[in-house]
Amino acid sequence: MNQFPIPVSVLTGFLGAGKTKLLNRLLRDPELKDTAVIVNEFGEVAIDHLLVERASDGIIELSDGCLCCTVRGELVDTLADLIDRLQTRRIERLSRVVIETTGLADPAPVLQSIMAHPVLVQAFRLDGVITLVDAVNAEATLDAHVEAVKQVAVADRLVITKADLADQDTLEPLKRRLRDINPNAAILDVRDQQATGAGLLACGLYDPATKTADVRRWLGEAASGGEHHHHHDHGDHHHDNDHGHAGSVHDERVRSFSLVHPQPVPYSAIEMFLDLLLSVHGDKVLRMKGIIELREDPSRPLVVHAVQRTLHPPARLPTWPDEGRGVRLVLITMDMPEDYVRRLFAIVTSEPSVDTPDRAAIEDNPLGIPGFMR
Repeated sequence: MNQFPIPVSVLTGFLGAGKTKLLNRLLRDPELKDTAVIVNEFGEVAIDHLLVERASDGIIELSDGCLCCTVRGELVDTLADLIDRLQTRRIERLSRVVIETTGLADPAPVLQSIMAHPVLVQAFRLDGVITLVDAVNAEATLDAHVEAVKQVAVADRLVITKADLADQDTLEPLKRRLRDINPNAAILDVRDQQATGAGLLACGLYDPATKTADVRRWLGEAASGGEHHHHHDHGDHHHDNDHGHAGSVHDERVRSFSLVHPQPVPYSAIEMFLDLLLSVHGDKVLRMKGIIELREDPSRPLVVHAVQRTLHPPARLPTWPDEGRGVRLVLITMDMPEDYVRRLFAIVTSEPSVDTPDRAAIEDNPLGIPGFMR
């Protein structure tokens, strides 16, 4: 019997970053038995010697129990077909889905396909985003393509490839730049032992080893409960060699910051904050993750997860997985007025601020945006 929801890992990275090579390695890993890998083109993945039978157009069953699928039209169709195969017992078990994006893709629509569909969200959960970064070409790519910056910004895990081919003096400056764009993502080398199989893919809220929530890993720096933010002022960076990079205008558009409140808040307050933020500036929210102590039931934390205007249905954990309480939110944004977000958060958590309306004034406003979670 398959256990829902099934974790979904999104594998992204710019053209030439090495996604296909990594996928080929993953398909051979016994830890990933009963995994479905969704790719853009079969021809890019060398699976011929593993082929057992062609189950239908677009889905191939491999000898180790994995499936390899192509995106037929909409990603939603492929995922829905996998659910149908499980329910009709044409697939006995499905432990994970890995989705490879195209090299030029903004990963947000892929994430939204999983989080916004009323049926898929019951069967699948977004476990994490793994972004591959080509050590040889990364600096130039980040300078030239905002899509590459977005791929780094939304990642839960950054995997550096081709480090053996790069000038070794460029690796530390590159890692500093990646941390500036996304301070909450773990950075691995593709050659590392933990960069294989399930160890590479499992980077979501739930730890597959303990079967419990790992908030510290999921939230990154915000898990400590301290308020954190990155302003990408690369002009203050001084490197000790000629390979130091000043960053690009794309980097400076990205902000990563945490919102922390030490006390429980009413559900209506956090609902209002998410409603206003995503309705007004949702397109600028690349990703938001958080864990919230509710005044109505402080013993069961609320987990929230959003990509742009799409909010994953909020979930409740049975207990607090660590000692941290209150509200901890991590936002990675592009072209977002950070001051607006902080002022709005202060309003709904009733933190006094000069020349700022309190929460009652917002609630009583007849022009206020109705809560979309009602």
